[in-house]
Amino acid sequence: MQTTAPATELPAAPDPAFALQARGVTKRFPGVLANDRIDLDLRPGEIHALLGENGAGKSTLMNVLYGLYRPEEGHLYVKGKETHFTGPSDAIAAGIGMVHQHFMLIPPLTVTENIMLGGESTRGAGILDRESAARRIQELSANYGLQVDPSAKVEDLAVGMQQRVEILKAFYRNADILILDEPTAVLTPQESLELFKIMRTLADGGKAIVFITHKLKEVLAIADRITVLRLGRVAGSADPHTASEADLASMMVGRSVLLNVAKKGAQPGKPVLQIDSLVVKDNRGHTAVNGLNLGVREGEIFGIAGIEGNGQTELIEAITGLRRASSGTIRLDGRDVTTTPTRKLIELGIAHVPEDRHKFGLVLTYPITDNLTLATYDKPPFASGGFRNEKPIFEFARKMVSKFDIRAPRIQTIVRNLSGGNQQKTILARELSRQLRLLIAAQPTRGLDVGSIEFIHKQIVAQRDEGVAVLLVSAELDEVLALSDTIGVIYKGQLVATMPRAEATREQLGLLMTGGGTGGSGV
Repeated sequence: MQTTAPATELPAAPDPAFALQARGVTKRFPGVLANDRIDLDLRPGEIHALLGENGAGKSTLMNVLYGLYRPEEGHLYVKGKETHFTGPSDAIAAGIGMVHQHFMLIPPLTVTENIMLGGESTRGAGILDRESAARRIQELSANYGLQVDPSAKVEDLAVGMQQRVEILKAFYRNADILILDEPTAVLTPQESLELFKIMRTLADGGKAIVFITHKLKEVLAIADRITVLRLGRVAGSADPHTASEADLASMMVGRSVLLNVAKKGAQPGKPVLQIDSLVVKDNRGHTAVNGLNLGVREGEIFGIAGIEGNGQTELIEAITGLRRASSGTIRLDGRDVTTTPTRKLIELGIAHVPEDRHKFGLVLTYPITDNLTLATYDKPPFASGGFRNEKPIFEFARKMVSKFDIRAPRIQTIVRNLSGGNQQKTILARELSRQLRLLIAAQPTRGLDVGSIEFIHKQIVAQRDEGVAVLLVSAELDEVLALSDTIGVIYKGQLVATMPRAEATREQLGLLMTGGGTGGSGV
């Protein structure tokens, strides 16, 4: 069960028995108190989970611990010794390594070249000593159970293997403290389990690990201790042996959270989206979608499960008019829209929540008002005679901000300054405010906290219940299982299986996502 964790419960003085201690860490940005007198301690040999909503201060605190930010107040102690980091190099020298959610690897380089980058070994007249570096990497791989081929190119490695490279990179620099930021965000269930085994091996070997995630099941499965941040402060701590997902969610958000998607049975109608033998090339001219067949009916959520990079992005771009298909057909309500421009597809009732909200979902330098009308800015009542009508735009924005619980100081707040969850709500508000036939939701809750996830799931189900056809693409298997009425598994650009949600299991889907198992029926 969770317990409140006031600062007085933590050691008041520096203690060399702790790998890391933070005392009263405060970090401010213009108009924002990101970290407010935070206390945190980390013991050798433990996995300490850090939870919190988007904007709770987790990333800011980790960036302080890794030397990317300097706190205005507070103290940091490594093994009882006070430290003052001026940059990541100081943190690395103190034995702290960080694996970022988005890997910091160079795909064309080998594992060895990536790991030694910035800490190159040389011999003779400044010649890179790749051989000795490779030998050390092999030794580290064997010691920590991180089997990776030092000569392999990173671009040829699966995502789980790339993550091992990032961890090895930290240990190559003699890290005793490892910060893992959303490490399972792009992993299959099997890869996540393998990572947990590695984490436990590392902790048993004396390494201290900070584990940041939004996945409450994972926290309870792997953590030794849990600290929860809310609004920049420590909200409390929890024992993973006695706490529940509901306990943690409530502590994170400050209220009870519905963790299971509440939805009645689907009532599918006639086909809305029909895709036949679709072939789409990626940016390098390689076939990303390979003869794919797919059908989505009105009043149905069709979920696509798969490891990222198996054609999902190219498929969605083809459906939304952002990428030209090489062959095959895409039909909307029986109409061939394979070559229809994006603007016309919007008018035909297609809504798109893109996987990259910054690149394709928002104009970050525009205010909320303008982002809410990006799809309809040139139509009444927002425009007439070629001129903007400011009053209807502002009235619409106030209505959407209230309806979708977009938390901002004012409706003209620049979208860049919103949290990830509020940015995603802005996209949803815009896309769901029109009469729709098809909603395409790609990674709709990526990187969001449990409160925002609960809200967005409700909105997606509400669209289904109104008769909209929903195509859901998510790397989160739990999300696909929770929302979908029908599930398709994509692998190497093809749907290798399609099944009713009632017949799908996590283990079966995870196996199919990696190319194992047998394919189900096509659509």
